[in-house]
Amino acid sequence: MNFDLSIAAVAIVALLLISAFFSGAETALTATSRARLTELERRGNWRSSIVLSLTKTRERLIGALLLGNNIAIITASALATALLVEAFGDNGAVIASAVMTVLVFIFGEVMPKTYAIVYPDRFALAVAPIVRVLVAVLGPILVAVEFFVKNLLGLFGVNVSNAANALSAHDELRGTIDLHHKEGSFITNDRNMLGGILDLQDLEVLDAMIHRTKMVTIDASDEPEKIVKQVLKSGHTRFPVWKDKQDNIVGILHAKNLFAALQENDGDSTKLKIEGVMGSPWFVPDTRPLADQLKAFLRRKTHFAIVVDEYGEVQGLITLEDIIEEIIGDIKDEHDFVSSGIKPQADGSCIVEGTVPLRDLNRAFNWELPDEEATTIAGLVIHEARMIPDVGQVFNFHGFRLEVLKKRKHQVTSVGITPEKLG
Repeated sequence: MNFDLSIAAVAIVALLLISAFFSGAETALTATSRARLTELERRGNWRSSIVLSLTKTRERLIGALLLGNNIAIITASALATALLVEAFGDNGAVIASAVMTVLVFIFGEVMPKTYAIVYPDRFALAVAPIVRVLVAVLGPILVAVEFFVKNLLGLFGVNVSNAANALSAHDELRGTIDLHHKEGSFITNDRNMLGGILDLQDLEVLDAMIHRTKMVTIDASDEPEKIVKQVLKSGHTRFPVWKDKQDNIVGILHAKNLFAALQENDGDSTKLKIEGVMGSPWFVPDTRPLADQLKAFLRRKTHFAIVVDEYGEVQGLITLEDIIEEIIGDIKDEHDFVSSGIKPQADGSCIVEGTVPLRDLNRAFNWELPDEEATTIAGLVIHEARMIPDVGQVFNFHGFRLEVLKKRKHQVTSVGITPEKLG
């Protein structure tokens, strides 16, 4: 009798350990990061390849682990009940139920799953070879169970075959970046840069271009001396050249080519012929996705294009630097004289030029002003107000107080912004 009791006790302990193995494996294999495992696989870790293959068929994997876990728990509970009934009579069943509930809860569930959550990759890599064998052995049973479950769920209108991830890969990456930023793993600049790369697919050339009202252009009919002075004064390297009217862009003048021609003529600007120095303009539609425009810049090995609308009217210009700034933020050099257009105030508010992009504001202050319908802060005010506001008008939108401070004709040129939480 004592020998049988000892054997049963050892068996119960062993079954609890097996249950802990299955519980921890279930948590680890579902919580581990496929991205990290893919990187480990690239580095030659053979166990990561096993984990990745197992997680491709999650239903079968979970079924095998649950089946093994249930067999271990039920067998252990049956042994404990038999022992305690023999020792305490009918009360033994109640005692066995209470004791096994505590043991299974602590040692079969909480402890292994807690460890697996803390070290998911380590646990998953350790158990993967054993679990692969288990899934292979239980394969026929699991296939039958999957067939039964799918058909049973089908009676309730649930089509498991059409199950898909609700989030796209870009959305998952964006969510991961935001989560790590909140947890302190990413500084704001890193979060903005990574988010900027993902945002390219959602942005069009129209969202990043320099508007035509801010373009520095050259009149082809101007005297060469005047053109040279204009180029030197501007600090830019490329200039749209127009003829007869500003919308008629006939070429692109590069400062390097201009000064090279000037040197060939011994510095005599009167001998310059602008038509012979400028290159051909490249026109792109304002609705082109920004990611496609970036690829086009790299493919053509050029950095400058004129943006036109569906009617062929010039809307602005786009450069490679403009696209890069959408990723890494504003780029300033010794020739950039224009301020960012954002003036923070002592009370937490700020005065913003109407042409400042909403994305720049959101990045600068970690705000969430919507930029789906408008590109600039002036555009947002007009869109939300459904009118051209007057100076002094105040609006409350999206958790902010916006006051129109300046206006030129029908253009809002300055807006005061105060987060409502400061008010």
